[in-house]
Amino acid sequence: MTKPIVTLATSADFPNLDEDDRGLPDALRERGIEPRVAIWDDPAVNWDDAGVVVMRSVRDYATKDKYAAFLEWARSLSRVANHSDVVTWNSDKHYLGRLADLGVPMIPTTWLEPTAGLSKHQVHTRFPAQGDFVVKPAISSGGRGTGRYTSTHAGSRSQAINDAMHHLRHGRSVMVQRYLQEVDRGGEISLVYFNGILSHAVDKAPMLHPRFRSTDEVHEEIVTAREPSEQEWLWGERVRKAIHGLIKEHAGRDIQLLFNRVDMVGDGQGGFYLMEVSLIDAGLYLGSTPDALDNFADAIAQRVFW
Repeated sequence: MTKPIVTLATSADFPNLDEDDRGLPDALRERGIEPRVAIWDDPAVNWDDAGVVVMRSVRDYATKDKYAAFLEWARSLSRVANHSDVVTWNSDKHYLGRLADLGVPMIPTTWLEPTAGLSKHQVHTRFPAQGDFVVKPAISSGGRGTGRYTSTHAGSRSQAINDAMHHLRHGRSVMVQRYLQEVDRGGEISLVYFNGILSHAVDKAPMLHPRFRSTDEVHEEIVTAREPSEQEWLWGERVRKAIHGLIKEHAGRDIQLLFNRVDMVGDGQGGFYLMEVSLIDAGLYLGSTPDALDNFADAIAQRVFW
């Protein structure tokens, strides 16, 4: 009997998957699946023979010279998780505004659009007058292009203007957000779901230290496994409900997500802000808890044998 095929799609930066995912092929073999690993934009790969494609370390998708090709590739796949309709809208962080409309609190954000033709002075006036703030492109992956700046420091503010103008000149929308001190105090919380079921949660240490500046490098995360509180679990369910509302808006139907990572941070008032919903190249912290890798392999097997 021929084994079903699962192709784990990655990028040239991670030709053998990233470290967190490297146990996944063996876990799939244990479940009667033939795993393959392929670089998503390798012209030698026959994606018609790829079986079920699971996106993993495709972290170069957001670069300007690859973004359109990546979306076209995703739409060309007959069986891909997550679905290409989901990939399209989740690749642009404007989706956060729509989730806010659907009732999910997010950090107040100023959007700078390349079509507005903003001058340096106009960009300057859109930055906060006090405290630290973050500038990041709306289409990015792995923290690329994200920087933390101090509003009252002339050199830092000037660097923020230059970085924002760089993104705008290259046709990228830019997000400007206040830097929340809650991130320094408690970091971020990530809830990881497989096939709609909460698998595990981690605390993520702050990455944007006060001297952090924008680069095109992927930034390493430091995570610690934890049990989510009931409040965090309930808040995650609230976010999931909104996500599926957005899925229905874009696809005209609901689509089950193979994997879903919800990043949040305390709002300082007993609630949370949504930081990001990662449905494309999400780091899933499979090495953070004993069950995480098996949970993901089981979720993939459920898709394959449905």
